[in-house]
Amino acid sequence: MDLFEYQGKQYFSRFGIPVSPGGVADTVDEAVATAEKVGYPVVVKAQVQVGGRGKAGGIKLADSADEVRTHAGNILGMDIRGHVVKRLWIEHASDIAKEYYASFTLDRAAKLHLGMVSAKGGVDIEQVAEEDPGAIARLHIDPTQGLDEAAARGLVEEANLDPEAADGAVDILVKLYRCFVEGDADLVEINPLILTPDGRVHALDAKVTLDDNAAFRHPEWDEFRGLEVLDPREALARQKGLQYVGLDGFVGIIANGAGLAMSTCDVVEQVGGKPANFLDIGGGASAEVMANALEVINTDEKVKAIFINIFGGITRGEEVANGIVAALGRVEIRSPIVIRLDGTNADEGRKILAEHESDRLMSLPTMIDAARRATELAGGKTR
Repeated sequence: MDLFEYQGKQYFSRFGIPVSPGGVADTVDEAVATAEKVGYPVVVKAQVQVGGRGKAGGIKLADSADEVRTHAGNILGMDIRGHVVKRLWIEHASDIAKEYYASFTLDRAAKLHLGMVSAKGGVDIEQVAEEDPGAIARLHIDPTQGLDEAAARGLVEEANLDPEAADGAVDILVKLYRCFVEGDADLVEINPLILTPDGRVHALDAKVTLDDNAAFRHPEWDEFRGLEVLDPREALARQKGLQYVGLDGFVGIIANGAGLAMSTCDVVEQVGGKPANFLDIGGGASAEVMANALEVINTDEKVKAIFINIFGGITRGEEVANGIVAALGRVEIRSPIVIRLDGTNADEGRKILAEHESDRLMSLPTMIDAARRATELAGGKTR
C-alpha cells in the first residue's frame, strides 16, 4: 500500500523523524485556515501518488491567504498524469541549504535490506543512478543485525554529505531504518532530505510503501485506505481476497503461489510475451477462487490470452481441473485459455481438462510450452 506524502510524514513522525509542520486540506477554505495555523510562507502541495507534481504545477509557494486561495483553487481537481488531486498538504516553507536523498528497501536478490544515501537529492534517484551511479552510497544490512549509529555514519561519510549535516543525517537514518522494519514497510524514502541554513536536517518529502502482508499487525493502517488510489483491477482483486498486481502486457496470468506466479511472469517474458498481471490464488484452486481470478483477469481489455499455471501439492490435480471447468461455467471469458497442470494427480486432472478442450481452452504439459502457446494466441511473436 502506497501512502500519500502527508500520510508518509505522519508515519515518519511516529518514529521521531523531523518533518515540516503542516496539515491536510480538502477545500480552498481549509487550505487557507491550515496556512494561517502553520504560518507563512507555506507550500501548497498536491497529494497524488505519482511523481512530477512540481513540473505539473502541483506544488506552489504562497506568502499570503490570497495566494493560498489562488493556488489551492487551481490545484484541487487538477489532473497530474492521470491522478486527480482531491487533497492538499499545506506545510510551512523551509529554507534549504542542501538537498540529499535517503531510503531503505529490500534487495530481494541479496536477501538483505538495502540502504541508499546520496548528496544529490531533489531529483529522481533513477536519473542519478543512470548519470552518476557513484554518487549513491549503498549499504546491505543483515535484518538480524539491524543498523546501528556507526554503520549509519559510515553510509553518510561514503555519500559525502556536508559535515554540518552528518550528525542530523545519522540520527534520521537510524530512525528511518526503525520505521522501515518496525513499521513493516517495503520502502521508506526521503527525497529531499534537507539541510537548513541554521544546520537542521529534516525530511521535506516522504514516500512510504507498506507491506500489505503485515496488515494484520496494524489495524491503524485502516485510516490510510480512505484515499488510496487503486487500479480498478487491483480494487476488484482485493474485494475477492486475491493477491494481484496489474502490469502492462497482454498475457493474463493465474498461478497458485507467489513464487510460481513470479516464475510464470518470467517464463512469459522469456518466450517473447508480456505479462498483463501477477495473480496468486494461493494454495487452493476451487471453482469459486478460480472464477474470481478469471473475473479479475477478464476486466483487463489488454488481455488477449490467459495462462493458468497450477502446481498441485496438497490440492490434487482432479480437484484443480474440476474447479477450472466449473469456473468457466460461471464467467464469460473473452480470451483463449492455456492451462499447465502439474503435481499431485496431474494426469487425472489433465484427463478432465481434455474432455473440455477446444480452440479456446487447451492444456499443455510444460510451463514453457504453455507460455509460448498463450503468447502466440495473444498475437505476440515467440522466441
